[in-house]
Amino acid sequence: MTLQLPSEIVVDRFLPTARRMLAVELADRGMAQQEIAAKLGVSQAAVSKYLSGTSTGEPRFAEDPRMVETVEYIAEGFAAGTLDDYEALAELLELIRTFEDRGPICAVHEEEMPALEGTGCDLCVRGRDQRREAERDVLRTVRQAVRRFSNTPAVVDHIPNVGSNVGMALPEADAEPDIAAVPGRLHAMGSRINVPADPEFGASQHVARTILAVMAVDPELRGAVNLRTTDALLDGAAERGLDTLAFDASYENRTERIRSLLTDAEGVPTVCYHEGAFGIEPITYVVGASAVDAVDTAVACLEAA
Repeated sequence: MTLQLPSEIVVDRFLPTARRMLAVELADRGMAQQEIAAKLGVSQAAVSKYLSGTSTGEPRFAEDPRMVETVEYIAEGFAAGTLDDYEALAELLELIRTFEDRGPICAVHEEEMPALEGTGCDLCVRGRDQRREAERDVLRTVRQAVRRFSNTPAVVDHIPNVGSNVGMALPEADAEPDIAAVPGRLHAMGSRINVPADPEFGASQHVARTILAVMAVDPELRGAVNLRTTDALLDGAAERGLDTLAFDASYENRTERIRSLLTDAEGVPTVCYHEGAFGIEPITYVVGASAVDAVDTAVACLEAA
């Protein structure tokens, strides 16, 4: 990854483009090259280069209507003597702030730093966003947990027909969109597990609701993974001395029922399961402080069986 500050984009790409455009506009209004050079703070040779067309600048800036309008306004003000240097600087700084707010400076920055692409980065404008950082941390943790889960051979035989999922909630989550999981769930395909997409917030229903029920009792337990309920899984949990909790498989008011059972229990059991019902596969939920913790516990149970 190339670590590049947005200010470098401004200096290396925006400023030369703005100067070239201003040089052209000022020359068109009859200003001499030496005068243009003094106004822009560059050499006469640089102005000559700008006017020759050998230096075209960054097209994403030069072709932006806001840039064109600002440059023309400054050039007209300079030529007419109605705009001073302070006012011109204010105009350019305002344009830079606009371009940094999901504008062309952001586009160039993401090109130079691919790690920023798709993150909705707005550090230039709003500074560090604690919620966005928490979201990135959760998504990163779920990806790590999914890799661990999908690369463990012992897991394949315990994926239910409806699929498994790995989820993790944001701190203080209170709704399904606050929980990240894999869209489309994880399914067994032969001897491997298919991961259809990267995790997203709001991609799970059942795992998310289980996490919300658990967090209502213990907010520190924010991760969970679901598997098919099997003797091997429950035996592995018993072998490791983990507390378990059985609940009714019915979907009706499931979150509230689980929350009530957990409230009555002495602490949240690590393993919560049901034995299924008509049209409902038997499912086990393994919970943990994070998605990685939950998956590590589930894998340990299966490997211990």
